[in-house]
Amino acid sequence: MAEDDGWGILDEPLPPLETTVLPEPARSVITRNDSPDIPFEQSINPYRGCEHGCVYCFARPAHAYVNLSPGLDFETRLFFKQDAAARLREEIARPRYRCSPIALGTNTDPYQPIERRYRVTRGILELMLECDHPVSIVTKSALVLRDLDLLAELARRNLARVFLSVTTLDDDLKRRMEPRTASPRARLAAVRGLARAGVPVGVMYAPVIPAINDHELEAVVEAAAQAGAGSVDYILLRLPREVRDLFYEWLGTHFPDRVERVRTRIHELRGGRDNDPRFGSRMRGSGPWAELLRARLATARRRAGLPEGHWPPLDTSRFRAPQPAGGQLALW
Repeated sequence: MAEDDGWGILDEPLPPLETTVLPEPARSVITRNDSPDIPFEQSINPYRGCEHGCVYCFARPAHAYVNLSPGLDFETRLFFKQDAAARLREEIARPRYRCSPIALGTNTDPYQPIERRYRVTRGILELMLECDHPVSIVTKSALVLRDLDLLAELARRNLARVFLSVTTLDDDLKRRMEPRTASPRARLAAVRGLARAGVPVGVMYAPVIPAINDHELEAVVEAAAQAGAGSVDYILLRLPREVRDLFYEWLGTHFPDRVERVRTRIHELRGGRDNDPRFGSRMRGSGPWAELLRARLATARRRAGLPEGHWPPLDTSRFRAPQPAGGQLALW
């Protein structure tokens, strides 16, 4: 069966979309955090905005920082960090730099379609391999397989880990919810390709949306395990700021009979609110429904033969500071 990454789809028309892409110079590219419920200290977002068009994307409000809307502008007015690899080289070459894994794809997808042309993510991975720096990736795109040469070598040195986000196995729901992302089968094929190349790969079932896709949890876990994923985890729907209104508008258009049911369940998971930003509960929710999701995941993992714990940490001991651009050595 024909498969692709969701653009140039062979069996369905795409929604019309005209995008504008502009460079975004950056003095630094590494973002650091100390959030107790996020498993990384450093991240890089090669792009601002995302063509994928996922209605629930919690990164949408960030477009307001450049005076653009979190709605259509987020999907059509895109920015790429053209000098990301050069700035990263400078940052990790500094004597005070302390190596810890860098996460790609924490806000917008590092393999969204414009990566085919701009190759910002690939440039970062080339630098990671050059200096033996550990990296993790989260993506919805089968384009990640383009960089299998780099990822396989990084993985051989225990320096890379990839997670495919699989939100649904239903093509129709995917088209409504994530209109310009890879099909479910293409994502699972990417999992399979990474696993066969020896790259540790997991699946993020995210976001879990009550009364929309939460019934698929067990099926997603089983499909992920069969494709070769070494882990499956989930993140509950988050509705910060403008995302809330965009999501409920979408819900009323596509599932008008479920609006109140979904809203009620979200409030039950979020302490009576649409969004709960507190550490410890923002990713998983709280209350009986949250406990049920945790129990269902644990049971599904056991049935699929997947481990409960986390993978061992990526190797930071190999890191070697890169040479400055142009290859000039330091005097001291």
